[in-house]
Formats: sequence, structure tokens, C-alpha cells
Amino acid sequence: MENNQQSKLFSEPVFRHVGDRGLLVEFSAEIDLETNQKIHAFSRLLENPLPEGVIEIIPSYRSLVLVYEPLVVDLQELKKMLTSLYRDLESNPIANPEIVEIPVCYGGEFGEDLEQVASHNGLSAEEVIRIHSETIYPVYMIGFTPGFPYLGGLSAKIHTPRLATPRTTVPAGSVGIANNQTGIYPIASPGGWQLIGRCPYKIFDPLRPNPFLIKAGDHLRFTPVSSQDFLKLQTGKA
Repeated sequence: MENNQQSKLFSEPVFRHVGDRGLLVEFSAEIDLETNQKIHAFSRLLENPLPEGVIEIIPSYRSLVLVYEPLVVDLQELKKMLTSLYRDLESNPIANPEIVEIPVCYGGEFGEDLEQVASHNGLSAEEVIRIHSETIYPVYMIGFTPGFPYLGGLSAKIHTPRLATPRTTVPAGSVGIANNQTGIYPIASPGGWQLIGRCPYKIFDPLRPNPFLIKAGDHLRFTPVSSQDFLKLQTGKA
């Protein structure tokens, strides 16, 4: 996922139509942190306030989608406005991302694939935990299920292939690794990632005023906790 070369941002945004209500705005042909940061800065500028007729902005790795009302939006005018805003990005400093601390109980019943990840990489379980928790991960995008964060920056020392046969159910809060990615399952769902731990917090809760604990553009840090602390945090008694 990571690209250490200089960002290949397009000189002008590339527009593509997504159905009859979506406009895809591409920033680059490659995935890298600089491009992703520009996308989130661009999104913040658009959100304050949303252009007339634009319903939603959905950022991803190297592009974003605007969902709009075709009977309200003049598409050519919208493209002109987006192009002008794109050119102004260099003069708008990128805000420091919020760092979200995520406690994780690694291994055992909460991370049944931890030993497999360690064995695959010739490491001990303790080394996998240290490597996984010492990195600050940029949240490139949210997707797959509500609130699922796709994270950049996983150390190559613990890259591990997906399971050959996905599980039919992965518990909510599970932290996993799939190839060069790591992430958290916000809700119980099928999944094929190697499970190394579990978070006691609800990553997605539709009953909260803000249902999402993590948003695209945040940075995330995993903090190892004991099984006792996990239970305390899960019940709100920490």
C-alpha cells in the first residue's frame, strides 16, 4: 500500500461519472500518504459548507466521490469549482491529524492467529505485538462494513497472507492483518484476515450521536492491554 516515491499528484483533477448521481474525482494514479492527505484536506474544504446539491463526500485512497442531485447541480459548474479548489490546495496547510488510541488485547481467545503471524514471519508473538503497536497508522479510508478503517504503514516484518478459507463470523472489535494491511472489524461479519487481537471499544455504534469512533484522515495507535483491562474497558469500569 505504501509508496515512498514522490507523490504523483495530477496537475488537474480527473473526473469520471459514477452512475447518474456520482462524480469521481481522481488525484493520482498511485496510492501514497501525501495524496491521501490532500484528499482529506480537499474534503474538509468542501464540507464547509457542502456545495448546493451535493449530498455526500466519500474519500478513498487516491480519489473521492461526490454524490449529488442531478436536478439541482450544474455538473460543468461543479467541475469548474472543484478544479479551482484543487489548484488552491497547495496554499491550504494540511491540518495535523487526530491520533486515536485503540486498546488491544493481543493473542489468546482474542487473537487466535497471532502465533500463525509470528511463525509466518519468523518472529515471537511478543515481537509481533511490539511491531504492530509501535506504529502510528494513517486511516486512508473507511469501507467494507460501517466504520472499517483501512490503515497504511504496516511494517513489512509482519505482512501475512489472508486465511485460505475466510471465517463465517469475525467478532466485532477484532484486529487483523491481511497481506500488507491491518484493520479493525467494527461489527461482527465474515472475514479472512489473520486475527491478532481485539479492541474492547465499539468502533461503530449507530446509537451514538457520532456513530464512528474512527474517521478517514485520522491517525491510529494500538495500545496493548491485558485481558483484565480489556474486560474493564469493555464494561466502562476502567
